[in-house]
Amino acid sequence: MAGSGTLSAFRLPPLPTIREIIKLFRLQAAKQLSQNFLLDLRLTDKIVRKAGNLTDAYVYEVGPGPGGITRSILNANVAELLVVEKDSRFIPGLQMLSDAAPGKLRIVHGDVLTFKIERAFPESLKRQWEDDPPNVHIIGNLPFNVSTPLIIKWLENVSCRDGPFIYGRTQMMLTFQKEVAERLTANTGSKQRSRLSVMAQYLCSVQHILTIPGQAFVPKPEVDVGVVHFTPLVRPRIEQPFKLVEKVVQNAFQFRRKFCYRGLGMLFPEVERVESTGKLLELADVDPTLRPTQLSVSHFKSLCDVYRKMCDEDPLLFAYNFREELKQNKSKNQEKEDDKEKHRL
Repeated sequence: MAGSGTLSAFRLPPLPTIREIIKLFRLQAAKQLSQNFLLDLRLTDKIVRKAGNLTDAYVYEVGPGPGGITRSILNANVAELLVVEKDSRFIPGLQMLSDAAPGKLRIVHGDVLTFKIERAFPESLKRQWEDDPPNVHIIGNLPFNVSTPLIIKWLENVSCRDGPFIYGRTQMMLTFQKEVAERLTANTGSKQRSRLSVMAQYLCSVQHILTIPGQAFVPKPEVDVGVVHFTPLVRPRIEQPFKLVEKVVQNAFQFRRKFCYRGLGMLFPEVERVESTGKLLELADVDPTLRPTQLSVSHFKSLCDVYRKMCDEDPLLFAYNFREELKQNKSKNQEKEDDKEKHRL
């Protein structure tokens, strides 16, 4: 790999524009994959600048598509750029970029949801969790259909300090539908407050950096796009297993317009629901008449800590799923109705 002295002088040679690449390889955004191309290099440059100083950095780009953001990253004097692209139609255009930047761009034809990045970059990049973030960055213009499952997957990785976060507190700069970006960054009490708000904010510092108008993309999506920056916190604001936090938060937001005791009650079997929900809220010192959107991360910390103790006391509690109980009750009721029908005959 080239030394840092040559990296500082690097600039991509003249290349076909992204529009020309799209024409050359007859690329069309696949609607079923929620693809939208960002062609304005001034905007892609702006996104990359907002990611911070990328000089000599190792960057993992997800969903590069025809390579707009890819070009801006390469022009930011990175040490190496790894791109993971699922759609094989984009590989030839990316290969053209790789040829123009020898030793800089590594292309993987694969699915970002299953790709293992743990061994992608040098071991020497790893930092202690308490240290400053490593010189590793994740950047991506995500297809809308994978953005939410992917950020939940990566948040779980943050919690476990594995995946892309085996190197330390790796920073992320990602695009989402504006509405999703607003949910990720929503404050307590706002209409956009949601499960995503709490799950992201208990683990990371989250900032809505930039809004890009839909008309900047081809094809133009029906919504604007938000660019969100994530920096994992040195210490999570809730120190419980990710799956436990996720279960409490998901249930709390089951009935977002009702009082919080309604959704939190779904954590418990029907026969003990009223008593156990009351105990949970009392011990956590949470007002049962607050709406889910009014619950702060501190509220959720108290709820998760108390729920954990209740699960420790009753090992079967964490495995309880209210939907399964509903199904079983429905099945039992149907059997009773069938029996009654037989007796009538």
